[in-house]
Amino acid sequence: MIAGLMLAITAGSLVGIQTIFNSKVSERAGSWATTALVLGLGFAASLVLGLLFEGKGMFVLHDMQLWYWFSGVIGVGVVISLVNGIRLLGPTLGVSIMLSSQLGFALLWDSFGWLGLEKVPFTPAKLLGVLIIVGGIVLFKWSGGRQAAKSAETTEFAEST
Repeated sequence: MIAGLMLAITAGSLVGIQTIFNSKVSERAGSWATTALVLGLGFAASLVLGLLFEGKGMFVLHDMQLWYWFSGVIGVGVVISLVNGIRLLGPTLGVSIMLSSQLGFALLWDSFGWLGLEKVPFTPAKLLGVLIIVGGIVLFKWSGGRQAAKSAETTEFAEST
């Protein structure tokens, strides 16, 4: 359990860092070049590390269903959507919405047992948890928007006097 928690926390921090890097690359190279770079370098790193840790065994695929192969194509959608979402919303709001969406869809897929997942019973408490997170994002955005508007009014007032 502890190892799973630590890996999940690590993944969250790495997603945050990767998002910042991706947005900086996208400012200079564009969304599609960023996506090609991110996924290309990810492929190269995965290949080298996989060969180092697993050797040729990494190419042994047991009973792989055809539709699993589309994961990389989905990755293109993830990177393109996140890079552009960050550009339009900013890192904190963009990542918050992405993670909430991820959590909401995970709850849906778990509850229905879609995509080969073991069906996990849906409970109102789980829905409430997702809604609280979404409410936190709305509060975050609303408070930030009001603060920015207040700051703009203060600047306008100072400039007019």
